[in-house]
Amino acid sequence: MEARRLGRSLRDLITLLDDLKGQGVRFKSLTESIDTHTPTGRAMWQMIGVLAELERSLISERTRAGREAARKHGVKMGRKPKLSSQQIAHARILIDNGKVPRMLLNC
Repeated sequence: MEARRLGRSLRDLITLLDDLKGQGVRFKSLTESIDTHTPTGRAMWQMIGVLAELERSLISERTRAGREAARKHGVKMGRKPKLSSQQIAHARILIDNGKVPRMLLNC
């Protein structure tokens, strides 16, 4: 029998199995000792949920630390501006003179 992945991530798997549980579906893993109908299986499922939450928190924390380190090294975050400072200045002059810049006509 070919092994298949039920979810892309632990979070997806938890969401899927929680939805199935709400519909009265039991889950039993053939390779791990998880059966959501038994007390031990439910305990294992709760531990997996706790680990998934920990994983999400750690990823978020590392991402935040990485962004902060990048900022300290002068890395600018976000998308690059579509217009140069010269284009913005030119558009302001046109607007002040009552003209609509061409770039705004395409919006």
